[in-house]
Amino acid sequence: MLTVHHLGKSQSERIVWLCEELEIPYELEVYTRDVVTMLAPPEYKALHPLGIAPVITEGDLVLGESGAIMEYIIWTHGGGRLGIAPGQKHYPDYLFWMHMANGTLMSAEIFRMYAPYFTGIDKSPAAHSIMSRAERTYEMIDARLAESDYLVGDSFTAADIINLFPLTTMRAFVPRDLSAYPNILSYLKRMGARPAYQRAMAKGDPGMKLMLE
Repeated sequence: MLTVHHLGKSQSERIVWLCEELEIPYELEVYTRDVVTMLAPPEYKALHPLGIAPVITEGDLVLGESGAIMEYIIWTHGGGRLGIAPGQKHYPDYLFWMHMANGTLMSAEIFRMYAPYFTGIDKSPAAHSIMSRAERTYEMIDARLAESDYLVGDSFTAADIINLFPLTTMRAFVPRDLSAYPNILSYLKRMGARPAYQRAMAKGDPGMKLMLE
């Protein structure tokens, strides 16, 4: 049986949501962050050598990394639904948005989260470059959503799932005002209205305020 190990308020919410959208059988194990450090508990860190969320297990398989897990589930359990295969229309766009989520957007937001702990880093040219990259990324997402309700083509895909966390729950750790991005705000309302998203968040993070505005 596929088991999703979900750490509260973490990127593993993507995996729960994906399973709910695909309506596939899975078991959900929920782990609570340490109330003082807000880090994962020891039993979660022990699941995978990286010690971070998300993680899935299935038989002897232990798999980490959001993108890898999502592709595995889509093609192993979902019959390719919500994915786009080589040769299909919009495949390059799908690859871009799937990898941009963690390769660019999340890495920039994580930098913003830790930057205040390093005195003077805000004066670094490298830091300025990373901050500017984050702003350009939000501008690019907003521009794309002015053209379509979804990030890839005209249909909901896994690319929408993987990108929602940095636009929503991540803001609980790194606040960001989205008032300058009206298309992103409309997009968050559309995604938040999806029944599978609502089920996923109710199961994985019951009672948590959803960052949809």
